[in-house]
Amino acid sequence: MLNIQSLWRKRESVIVTWLVSYSAVLFVPILISLVIYAQANAALKSEIHRANDSLLKQMRYTIDTQIDLMKRLNMEMTWSPNLQTLMYSSQSKAEAPYTAYQLVKEFRLFKTSYATIDEFYVVWKKGDAVLRAGNIRDLPTAFHTIHQTGAMSMEAWQRIVMEADTNRFVVLPHLNAGPAESSIAYVTQLPPNLNGQETGAVVVMTDTSRFQQAIEGISGFSDGLLLILNQNNEVLMTNRNNADVLLPFMDGNRVRLEQARTGDSELFYMDSAISDLKYALIIPSGLYWEKAVNVRNFTYVSILVSLVGAGVLTWFFMRRNYSPIQQLVESLTDKSTPTLPGEPNELRFIQNMIQRARTEKNEIAQQLQKHQQVLRSNLIYRLLKGKTDPLVPYEESFRSFQMPLHSRDFAVILFVIENEDRLYDKLPGVGLNERSKLIQLIISNVVEELVVSRGHAGYVAEADEMMVCLVNLRADSSRWSQELSEIATEAQRFLERYEMELTISISGRHPSWIGIHEAFQEAVDAMEYKMVLGKKGIIAYGDIRQESAEGPYGYDYPLQAEQQLINFIKAGDAEQAGGYMNEIMKRNLEQPVMSLNVAKCLMFNLVSTMIKVIHELGGHDDDYRLAGYPLWIDDVLASDTVQEMQSALHRLLEEVCAFAAAKRVSHLSREREDSLRSLTEQVTTYIAARYSDVNLNVNAIGDHFGMKGSYLSKLYKNQTGEGLLDSIHRCRIEKAKELMRSQTDSISELSKVVGYNDAATFIRVFKKYEGITPGRYKEISGMNGKEATG
Repeated sequence: MLNIQSLWRKRESVIVTWLVSYSAVLFVPILISLVIYAQANAALKSEIHRANDSLLKQMRYTIDTQIDLMKRLNMEMTWSPNLQTLMYSSQSKAEAPYTAYQLVKEFRLFKTSYATIDEFYVVWKKGDAVLRAGNIRDLPTAFHTIHQTGAMSMEAWQRIVMEADTNRFVVLPHLNAGPAESSIAYVTQLPPNLNGQETGAVVVMTDTSRFQQAIEGISGFSDGLLLILNQNNEVLMTNRNNADVLLPFMDGNRVRLEQARTGDSELFYMDSAISDLKYALIIPSGLYWEKAVNVRNFTYVSILVSLVGAGVLTWFFMRRNYSPIQQLVESLTDKSTPTLPGEPNELRFIQNMIQRARTEKNEIAQQLQKHQQVLRSNLIYRLLKGKTDPLVPYEESFRSFQMPLHSRDFAVILFVIENEDRLYDKLPGVGLNERSKLIQLIISNVVEELVVSRGHAGYVAEADEMMVCLVNLRADSSRWSQELSEIATEAQRFLERYEMELTISISGRHPSWIGIHEAFQEAVDAMEYKMVLGKKGIIAYGDIRQESAEGPYGYDYPLQAEQQLINFIKAGDAEQAGGYMNEIMKRNLEQPVMSLNVAKCLMFNLVSTMIKVIHELGGHDDDYRLAGYPLWIDDVLASDTVQEMQSALHRLLEEVCAFAAAKRVSHLSREREDSLRSLTEQVTTYIAARYSDVNLNVNAIGDHFGMKGSYLSKLYKNQTGEGLLDSIHRCRIEKAKELMRSQTDSISELSKVVGYNDAATFIRVFKKYEGITPGRYKEISGMNGKEATG
């Protein structure tokens, strides 16, 4: 019988996983109940929001009607012709009182037209008076008549009225406003007159009792607190005074509208349709939950029923489904307990057993394949090195390694990777051995496939740090040499996609197993010729042997040629020296393929010539550019090919020629610098002596010194940093400034004295260099002179 208690002690058992899975199903009805509850709660909130919005809309309509009347009256008063004449016309003091009388007379009509407006007046700044309907009062009298309730001082009233924004709602005390003795005032600051002086302000007031009466008809809803706020969210009035529910929403004198809920209260607000006012409503939060109690109770009952039902179903299906799993684990445990003890999860135990069996099978297959590959590579290596054994049946060995043979004729293709280090750098995170195997794998797959496509058989192995392809040629192949060249060309072009730079050599055709070693040796000999022919090429042994057999040739680098090259270098002529060295190399290299020993001899002799020149110049001791020449020579001798050695020689040649040329020019540059300094001093003296000559210009100075004016100006500017024309102008301006400080001549006379034909040119040039006109400079210098005298 299933022991449930022992299963529960196994924390990672599959029964625990199933228990969690079945429990997850339990959350579906719970989630549905919560969603229903949330939707119902949201519906109740939406209903309350609509009711509150309706309340605020009624409040907005009622109050906006009165506010609209206040704004209309304010506009009519502001644009009254009498008010405009009084504030902005240039009336005399005798005429202004009459205009003011006409204005207050006009205000009587407004009093009749706007019966719900309790008070309005104009503050006349210039007259220090207040203009009301039917009378004109000075400021103190008007304040005591209208606002003297003790809630505000006269100074505070003046500050609110005269220093308010252009259009603003404020609360002002009103003496005749009933018990509240306060009014909501709409204050408009009149624009200043043409002289920038303040003119006055228009004030329209409605008693708060009128707003209170309008609100009382609707404020009883839900026992809420209704607020009227100005543009700065400051409270203008409420339907209840000293309401503690308002305090949590206050930030100083302002109401925080963005904080919709604080404590047990909710805040709703709405903007006025015609002004900057806002209407807010604060109600208790408990109103939401009074209507949601039934929904919440129903949700709790549904969750409880879901828990009970899901628990029963989970227990039933868990017992039913676990028995087959337990039987399978017991059957596997009998065989595998010593190898995999203590695995608590039954499904993972079964998976591990299957994976273990597959892993053992793959390891055996990989070991067999690895041994086969090693044995195959060893077989090819021994054949390449000529280590054949007559007792070994090589045909059977090739067949055992699944290497078919088409004939007894063989050739060898040799591959050398010239940028192996850079290829390794492009494979970060991979070991050096793994990188080498990856590159060998790529080359093997590509080359063997290309060989098979031509009808031959090819097998790639590694020998002496080079990749070698042993090619078994077809017996009827008459174009074998051309086909091997095509294989090499296509392999080189294809592997460039993997950024491999290859040098390839091809051997001749040899019969029998012994001929494989001869073919390999021919490919190695051909590969050595990359020093002469260059890297990244394809070198066929047949071409090398044919060109070498065409006849002997001489070694052309006589002593006269060496001396001529030394003379070019000492003269500092890098172009001629480089061209002559190229000619020497061309005479020696552009003939039948030069032997490696003769090519090395030529390069060593050229390096020897460079060493002789460096020591004769003495540059390695007294010039930093040649201080490292031993390292440069090491670079030349370390080059792998003639082309690389030639490039290194050219770089060294340019440095030596540059040093030789610099030595020849150095003593000439010092003499030229002294000459130019003397010439500059003479020109400066000449300008100072003839600045008053109107004909003095760049060309005239150049003619005097026997030079072209523009060229002389360029030399002068290189020495002084300033051109001749600028120097002439600056000299004349300095002389003019001295004369203006000591004489009283006019600007026109002064311009002629310093060498200008007309005063306009003099003024333009003076302002360009001094930043001010001559007249202004003369005034400043005259004022400074008087202050110094005083």
